[in-house]
Amino acid sequence: MRLVAATNQDLRSAVREGRFREDLYYRLNVIALRVPPLRERRDDIPLLAEHFLRFFGERNDRHLAGFARPAADALVRYDWPGNVRELENTIERAVVLSRGTAVELDDLPVEVRTGQGNASDGKSITFAIGTPLGEIERRVIHATLGHVGGDKRLCAQLLGIATRTIYRRLEEEKEGTPAQSAEEAPEGTTAENTEGRGEVTEPEPT
Repeated sequence: MRLVAATNQDLRSAVREGRFREDLYYRLNVIALRVPPLRERRDDIPLLAEHFLRFFGERNDRHLAGFARPAADALVRYDWPGNVRELENTIERAVVLSRGTAVELDDLPVEVRTGQGNASDGKSITFAIGTPLGEIERRVIHATLGHVGGDKRLCAQLLGIATRTIYRRLEEEKEGTPAQSAEEAPEGTTAENTEGRGEVTEPEPT
């Protein structure tokens, strides 16, 4: 059996802090491969963008010829703080909004067009229209954790949620389980946020 495990967490730090089992870390860490962020492998951006363009074009029954040169240049210049997932969301948005035969510069989010993400002061985050709520929540939590030096209690205080919500979201991300927002609650149930807890309550029988 061959096991491949992936994470965006610093497992060495997690082991030191007692948040990850040391024996499991050494069982998994036989051959470690570091995948650099998208901004460090810009040659991959056009290939990934073309792949997502074909994928979302077929899904939305849109047959776009490709990217206009200004749009392609903007994609390569942008730093992509959200990495491949942000690029994927950006291309999906462009496919849906485009009214021409190719993706134009105006079809891209303003931060990609202007490159303002490159000059971010680290105190603000910009999201494209159509970014899934789960992705927004994930990026806000990680950005706030970075701002407070990883202090989950302070992070929760700044965001106005319970500390356990931070731990739960990070655990869900590690396990690949998407967080469910109130809008995504199953039909026939109501989602209630009480002190940062996402609770789903079954309706009383009538």
